[in-house]
Amino acid sequence: MNKNKRILALDFGLKRTGLAITDENNIIASGLKTVDSKILIGEIQKIVREKNIGVLVLGEPKRLNNENTHITENVHILFEVLKKEFPDLNVTLYDERFTSKMASQAISMSGLSKLKKQDKGLIDEVSATILLQSYMSSMSS
Repeated sequence: MNKNKRILALDFGLKRTGLAITDENNIIASGLKTVDSKILIGEIQKIVREKNIGVLVLGEPKRLNNENTHITENVHILFEVLKKEFPDLNVTLYDERFTSKMASQAISMSGLSKLKKQDKGLIDEVSATILLQSYMSSMSS
C-alpha cells in the first residue's frame, strides 16, 4: 500500500528550529520536536528517511509591512541549501507572520506551568505546528 508523502514544516531560528509533521493522510499537523539549528540538516535527513516526507515547508519571516526581518536572509540561504540537499522533495517558503505570537498565546492558555510556558523550544515547536496547519489550510482552499 502506497502511503501519502507527509509534510515537514520548519520554524527556523539561529539557535533552535521547531519541527512539525503531518499524519500519513496529511490531515493533522503535530509538533515533532525542536532541534539545535547546527544539526538541522542531519535531523531533516533522518526524518525524511524515516517518515516518508514529500514536502518541506520553511517558514519565511516577514514584518507586518512585508519587509524582511533580521533572520529572513538566513532563511533564504537555508531554503537554497534545502533545495540542493533534498532535490526529490518539494521545498517551499511559507509566510510565518504571527506564528510565534500565536504559539505563545496558545501555550499561555494551555494551563501549563509557568516554567513550561517559558520553554522557548516548546514555542518553536508549536510555531512550526501552526505554520504547518496554516500551510495545509491554504492548500485545501
